[in-house]
Amino acid sequence: MADKRIRLGMIGAGIFAREAHMTSLNELRHLYDLVAVCSRTQASARARADQWLANGTTRPDVHTDVAALLARPDIDAVDIVLPINVMPNVVKQTLRAGKHVFSEKPIAPTVEEALQLLAIYQNHEPQVWMVGENWRYESAFRLAAETVLQGAIGAPITCHFSAHVEMSPQNRYWQTGWRREWEFMGGWLLDFGVHHIAVLRAALGEVAAVQATATLANPFLKTLDTLAATLRFESGVLGTYNLTCAANSQWPPTFSVVGDNGSLSAQIGKIEVLADGDKRVIECPKRDGVAKEFDAFAQAILHGQPHLNTPVSALRDVDVMEAMFQSVESGEQVQLV
Repeated sequence: MADKRIRLGMIGAGIFAREAHMTSLNELRHLYDLVAVCSRTQASARARADQWLANGTTRPDVHTDVAALLARPDIDAVDIVLPINVMPNVVKQTLRAGKHVFSEKPIAPTVEEALQLLAIYQNHEPQVWMVGENWRYESAFRLAAETVLQGAIGAPITCHFSAHVEMSPQNRYWQTGWRREWEFMGGWLLDFGVHHIAVLRAALGEVAAVQATATLANPFLKTLDTLAATLRFESGVLGTYNLTCAANSQWPPTFSVVGDNGSLSAQIGKIEVLADGDKRVIECPKRDGVAKEFDAFAQAILHGQPHLNTPVSALRDVDVMEAMFQSVESGEQVQLV
């Protein structure tokens, strides 16, 4: 396949497929040819097909049956953009169909389900399976991780991540019904939280233990919407994590690290580094993570290059969040194995 474009099928045609996946894939037409789109309704699948046609000359086929799309011999890889609770089953089907897989985050609603998927995947390598985590590829957060790992602020001592996102009928993601009726532990907190854990782990390594508390600050949301946690990393770094889906603030999601020779703060589009008395502000491209991860997915398929969004790494993101939810329930610190 080194000399041709990847023939791609897409399963799922919702908001993120429209706004992020299709936009990024259109930027990467030299790597991808969208062959077919599958959704529960012909209308939504047709809308994504028309979106691809608007920027090219070939209109993808439309399917409403997953099995029909997976049976096509003219599809090399499948982009799965489905609700969290139904995605694992489609990932299983796609792996067994012999296709390369790009599936959105999180890898699964629970660690147990993620481990089941990994057991299946072990029998299907060298198929490429990337779990979409665009924040791991977002330019500012990736540069922040590299800066910390290169020792620019000395040995990290402590870190913090905070994010405040109001979920309400005015938020376009509220319009997706499955997000209003969470069928698994964590709900909104898991949906957002894996992004933040990915950023923390990229810069500071694996988490050894967590202790968390959570509350329902806005009864309209029906499930826990605000979480505060402490983290101890295997390296000895101590950190705090705060997330609320009950209210917005003037501050964007922000990651900060203090080391023994400086400090760093990062948000989408910018990082600030203070070291040896010198402060640097570095502007970065904004919201480029999806395009970068699709590029990496293509390089993995075409040239065997490694990528950051491995299923194992995605499992560890969920593992940290699940440990926090266990701590919320028990009131105790939870150790991660």
